[in-house]
Amino acid sequence: QQEIALMYDPAVMSARHAPLGESAPKKGAELSPRFDSTFRIDLDVDAKEDLVQFSKPPLEVEAVLPSGKVLRLIGAHLKSKAPHGARNDADAMKLSIENRRKQLAQAIWLRQRLEEHLNAGESLMLLGDLNDGPGLDQYEDLFGRSSVEIIMGETGENCLFDPHARLGLQRRLGATPTTARFYIREHKRYLQALLDYIMVSPDLAMKEPVWRIWHPFDDPDCWRLPELRDALLLASDHFPVTLDIDL
Repeated sequence: QQEIALMYDPAVMSARHAPLGESAPKKGAELSPRFDSTFRIDLDVDAKEDLVQFSKPPLEVEAVLPSGKVLRLIGAHLKSKAPHGARNDADAMKLSIENRRKQLAQAIWLRQRLEEHLNAGESLMLLGDLNDGPGLDQYEDLFGRSSVEIIMGETGENCLFDPHARLGLQRRLGATPTTARFYIREHKRYLQALLDYIMVSPDLAMKEPVWRIWHPFDDPDCWRLPELRDALLLASDHFPVTLDIDL
């Protein structure tokens, strides 16, 4: 289970839980639904609305700096695409496609909320495990875009920025950063993937923030400290992603 932790000094900023959106949205509502409610979308193009929910509703935080500037933070954990419980290859394919549809719907829902903040000119960070990355599985081509591309935005002024995600989108066949490693029992080897992100709004990107993935096999400083290296490998199959920024 992933946890989003916000550590702050009350003398530097104040922070509060600030969920937004419509609790019982109707067709044509001005705001996207609250993340603990229901999102209506046609998942399988059958002209019927499907009802989508988050098993882990994104956490919305409003942080206020001493200057009065507001910073919005959204911690998200999207649905896994893994076909857990599949009985055979055909069942695995069916479940993988269904799970990807649901994950893409969550990404669209999340993108609507992000655009509401960005259109209002607010500073914004999207943090978390998106359970997706460019080119991770063969079913991505069926839908044209990954959840990462939907959430970041692809063109225009409302695009979010994460250097690891951008690199992954540009180099699908080359080496890319990774934030997670999973042991694949049948192949007796580890699969590495880019699943965890910190995406920032254009105004924050201009402040030259510094991203870091605490991956002991990719970060020499993590590798050189045995206590840190072992702790990172034992704590989780995901590695922390941090951002240093001067606000």
